[in-house]
Amino acid sequence: MTDAARSAVVRQGLSVAVATGLYGVSFGALSVTSGLSLWQTCVLSLLLFSGGSQFALIGVLGGGGTAGAAIAASSLLGVRNALYGLQLGPVVRPRGWRRVVVPQLTIDESTAVAVAQPTPELRRLGFWVTGLGVYVFWNLATLVGAFAGNALGDPQRYGLDAAAAASFIALLWPRLRGREPVAIAVVGALVTTVLVPVLPQGLPVVAAAVAGSVVAWCWR
Repeated sequence: MTDAARSAVVRQGLSVAVATGLYGVSFGALSVTSGLSLWQTCVLSLLLFSGGSQFALIGVLGGGGTAGAAIAASSLLGVRNALYGLQLGPVVRPRGWRRVVVPQLTIDESTAVAVAQPTPELRRLGFWVTGLGVYVFWNLATLVGAFAGNALGDPQRYGLDAAAAASFIALLWPRLRGREPVAIAVVGALVTTVLVPVLPQGLPVVAAAVAGSVVAWCWR
């Protein structure tokens, strides 16, 4: 593993971490306006640390739903992280204290950067740089957003959600070099587009992942 390859992975991981972390401002502001206190908002990011699950939880609470419904919606979206763990476990091979840290950092972004690398060593590096980077930036941005609260206005007008999506597209694009990955990407995009207007936030992504898995299984 050359220094150039390591540096490229570090840059990639940090760029994704910054883009995703900035989106935490939206979560912090929306969480406070949904009725959570500043410390509740920050603890949620520190312990739950899963963007889709966090937005689902405050969405239910902000809409007048019960705590049980909010937890159920959040937990349902967290299922995808368990699937990521099955894929990353043999690569990261956590031991000792890492067994506690690795599950916390197994999120969309760390998984995407890790699986995009060509060797196990670079995958591990990508996982740790991205996971730790997102954790730090996300929690700092959550604190900023929670402090600002209503002063920010509608957080979505800043387009921070687009920054996170753009980082994923940048990771995906170099991998679209065959008919199979292109087919999976097209099916996932179509399923997500169709389901976004009718399903709660986050569930269209889960459905797209299932559809993509079916396409990959049938293709082979």
